[in-house]
Amino acid sequence: MSEETSDPATVQPGETAPEAALEALTPAQFTELKAKAAQSTELYERLLRTTADFDNFKKRAARERDEARRSGVEATLGKLLPVLDNFDMALAATVQPNATVETLKVGVAMIHGQLRGVITDSGLEEVDALGQPFDPALHEAVSQLETADVPEGQVVQQLRKGYRFRERLLRPASVVVAKHPSADTTQA
Repeated sequence: MSEETSDPATVQPGETAPEAALEALTPAQFTELKAKAAQSTELYERLLRTTADFDNFKKRAARERDEARRSGVEATLGKLLPVLDNFDMALAATVQPNATVETLKVGVAMIHGQLRGVITDSGLEEVDALGQPFDPALHEAVSQLETADVPEGQVVQQLRKGYRFRERLLRPASVVVAKHPSADTTQA
């Protein structure tokens, strides 16, 4: 009968399962169990703190990323404001009595150069397509032109400029690509 009282799975009438299990433990086992329970509580609290710290880190990183993006946009817009001012002055100059088409052309060309400088400084590059071999990663062929003057597959006309920002293509250049004349057109 001593086996029945030492077996924690055996519950005596009037006892609950945990009470029966605790009575079956030796003092050393009970002390060890209390230490493990305290350690478990400490680890759980540490997990909660770490989880909270990680959530705070994610929120802080998102705020910093948004702030960096906002600062970049503000810096670029600040560089574009003088270009906008010059366009305003050019438009105002069109209604002046002494304005000529030539002076307006010069002014617009200067503004164009100023805008090109701002976007180049920001990291935007033109994709140079004319006279280059056709590259589907950089060019969009919209037509072919039969010609014997240039090698087949070479860009003979650029219809729309392409742009890339750092190493990423934003817009491919729309181009016309050379192809050899067909036999029907050379005999006619």
